[in-house]
Amino acid sequence: MEPTNVDILRERHRGSGDPYLEFLREPSMSAGLYRIPAGEPDRQTPHAEDELYVVTAGRGRIEIDGETYPVERGDVVFVERGVEHRFLDVEEDLETLVIFAPPEGSLDATG
Repeated sequence: MEPTNVDILRERHRGSGDPYLEFLREPSMSAGLYRIPAGEPDRQTPHAEDELYVVTAGRGRIEIDGETYPVERGDVVFVERGVEHRFLDVEEDLETLVIFAPPEGSLDATG
């Protein structure tokens, strides 16, 4: 993959109509841009892969395994595979760079 820029990814994402835009898939990992508009719920369910979020815009909270933490631009959040998590109380459109290892969907629920 050639180097890219978050602004370029944002433009591609805006036109997709989907909250998640995968832009990288390799044997060891995948990455995408995930967006939740202010006031909207996060509809994701636990993943079978480890996940790293880098908040690139917005503000809200994330609940991980029953614990709640504030998140805003610049925050980095790790979620271990299979752990219940979701973003809550999105006050400003929330955008995150998401990295899965191994690639999202490559493992079943038992790993």
